[in-house]
Amino acid sequence: MGHLLFCTAACFLFCNVEKISAAGQEVDKPEVRSVAKIWDQAQHNAFTDLIRFDGGWLCVFREAERHVYGRDGQIRVIWSKDGEQWESAALLSEKGVDLRDPKISRMPDGRLMIVMGGSVYDGQTFVGRQSRVAFSKDGRTWTASQKVLSPGQWLWRVTWHEGKAYGVTYESGAAGHWPQLLWKSADGLRWEQVTMLHVPGQAGETTLRFLGDGRMMAFVRRETGNCFAWVGTSAAPYTEWQWRETSHRVGGPNFIVLPDGQMWAAGRNYTDGTKTTVGRLSESGYEPLLTLPSGGDTSYPGLVWHDGLLWVSYYSSHEGKAAIYLAKIKLP
Repeated sequence: MGHLLFCTAACFLFCNVEKISAAGQEVDKPEVRSVAKIWDQAQHNAFTDLIRFDGGWLCVFREAERHVYGRDGQIRVIWSKDGEQWESAALLSEKGVDLRDPKISRMPDGRLMIVMGGSVYDGQTFVGRQSRVAFSKDGRTWTASQKVLSPGQWLWRVTWHEGKAYGVTYESGAAGHWPQLLWKSADGLRWEQVTMLHVPGQAGETTLRFLGDGRMMAFVRRETGNCFAWVGTSAAPYTEWQWRETSHRVGGPNFIVLPDGQMWAAGRNYTDGTKTTVGRLSESGYEPLLTLPSGGDTSYPGLVWHDGLLWVSYYSSHEGKAAIYLAKIKLP
């Protein structure tokens, strides 16, 4: 089904670290064990997410002509048994709608859910947006996309906890503050508002995860002022939040909580051009430590912890057109 694609460029590319280790040894800083381009079939391949499912891997992303405008975006789902050889599993599309930025998660009943933005344009004029969801039992056959929430609200990513999906919406486009709302749902279709998040300025893309003590943590992109990302924590019922400003601007923020409680984050870094970086996250800040092979139009990583390595899907245009990459990282 689709094109069978073998990992090619830059396999087993090692990055400079304070201590280069042999296989199995500990490292002082994150170390790239391998990185490979896994998909570049469209003109523009971008906005990834990654999940381990049924003994294999699924990676989702948007295919289109360019980052925005042009031909409406479609959501490509690719599958791999081992993370080395990839093939197309599905293609989601909706006539007249630019499907964007898919995020994939596993529901309590075992089904998969993709949440995505659905934008409508008249040429290069933005008309409107409404979030969509689609569901699958096997990653190959998906339901038609269904609208959720109200027009204008972009549900960017969801995280499941104790039978409920939690996610944050934001409404971009306003000149000033972008309102953010925290929502929960038992089925991905009907959503209940939990609270408003009081992050100043144009706060947008937000990833939520749960800590070992049951608290919720948020990693939030901001686009005004100093543009530094914010991190926040909240105990159930998640209506009262404590916030801290990081010292870095982050685009497409994602993070993962490891079994030992360590938190690692990734996203677009703007310090020396645009790069995709990986670093430590805490309740008080974010410290980028590793730059992946990337540049130009890049970021939007998916993160999975598997077999003692952090697997990172991301996209980048540093080798020409925007393509999908997969890195495996040994962490300290």
